[in-house]
Parts: sequence; structure tokens; C-alpha cells
Amino acid sequence: QVQIMESGGGLVQAGGSLRLSCATSGFTFKDAVLSWYRQVPGKARELVASIGSDDSTINYGDAVKGRFTIARDNAKNTVYLQMNNLQPEDTAVYQCHAYLWITVNAWGQGTQVTVSS
Repeated sequence: QVQIMESGGGLVQAGGSLRLSCATSGFTFKDAVLSWYRQVPGKARELVASIGSDDSTINYGDAVKGRFTIARDNAKNTVYLQMNNLQPEDTAVYQCHAYLWITVNAWGQGTQVTVSS
């Protein structure tokens, strides 16, 4: 059974940092593409960052380039999102997504990030 659980969200002041974690189980983590998305009520879900199975393919949304860093630890089946210089517009529910061709296309429940001005 595939399980995905995010943690690390919270309330932070503008300019601060948070590190989100996404712990997974139930699939071959090292072969999966892992992504972070975020969503604000009334708006479409937005890709924040993604990382390929070999770490060579990393993509960031334009809004977070230069501030956020995605990384994976295959030994711990965990993907991280380091978020620096957070701004109020980064306030959202952050969700982790795992994709492994045909076998896995799964979402976590999400973790709330709130940035105060």
C-alpha cells in the first residue's frame, strides 16, 4: 500500500525558512519522480518543484526559483523541500506527489504553510 505523508509546515514570518519532509512507503522510491505542489483555495494547483529518479532532472516553478530547493534521500524514502526567504504569497497547502510509470500516481494529504507579513 502506497503511503505518502508530509510534515514540516507551519507559520513563519516573511523572510523566514521552513523545511518540508515527505516520507513515503509502499513503492520503489529510488525509481519514482517526486514532486511538491501547492494549492490555494480558489486557484489551480501549482507545481513547486520536481526531482527525477536519478537526481539529474530537477525543475522549479518560476515563483520559487532561487529560493526553494528540492532534494531526495533514497535511503530514507523521503523527499524534502527547503524553502528560504518565504513570502506571504507562498502561503498554501503543500502536497507531495509520487509518480512511477503505471504503478504509482499518489498524493499526500498536504501540509499547511502560512507566511505572515
